[in-house]
Amino acid sequence: MKLQGKTAIVTGGGRDIGRACAVMLAREGANVAVNYFASSKGADETVAEIKAAGGNAFALQGDLSKPEGVDALVAATVAEYGAVDVLVNNAGGLIARKSIQEMDLDHWNAVMDLNLTSTFLMIKACLPHMKSGAIVNLASQAARDGGGPGSFAYATSKGAVVTLTRGLAKDLGPEIRVNALCPGMVDTDFHNIHTKPEARKGFEASAPLKRQGVPDDVANLVLFLACDDSAFITGANVDINGGMLFS
Repeated sequence: MKLQGKTAIVTGGGRDIGRACAVMLAREGANVAVNYFASSKGADETVAEIKAAGGNAFALQGDLSKPEGVDALVAATVAEYGAVDVLVNNAGGLIARKSIQEMDLDHWNAVMDLNLTSTFLMIKACLPHMKSGAIVNLASQAARDGGGPGSFAYATSKGAVVTLTRGLAKDLGPEIRVNALCPGMVDTDFHNIHTKPEARKGFEASAPLKRQGVPDDVANLVLFLACDDSAFITGANVDINGGMLFS
């Protein structure tokens, strides 16, 4: 097992990509702390799946845009498992599509807090408990191309995650590696809510691989970046989009 005896925190681990990551890391031997904001049912199902396969996991609710939510998650993880070896910053979202004319400062700040501030706070809180290990941030293809209509705030926040990843790779090496993923169209609730069906069909027709991604596609890459298979990779922002965008 590639992560035997290691401990991982997966934020937003109750559904979709986060759930796939939590299960994948546990399958490779990691103890997993699963954060969720709203869906206790999804998080509990993730933990139950891990435990049914013989792994160790627990779920904890928390708003990771607030220091108190972050501190509670990290403290519970260290109390349960002793340290943090892998941090997967998956929590985030678009909230709503809005033009700049429609957007007020409260919405802008909410998007930044959800996607960027939460990542900053989680990394800062975990570092005292990480002697070595890996941080994997979830950015987005939107960070590369500006996103679709009305998603410029989300794209901006994810672009900042890309830059944060590069900067911290320099600051935290050689002990801790920091990488990010830039997923494109992945079949998740994010696109169920925010992307029209015709746009998703258009993606499938245009993509070289002729399909949308699935959460396990992303989780496989997270596992690679979390374990020693990627020991010489840091500061990378890896595209995973079926060939729709090269950078």
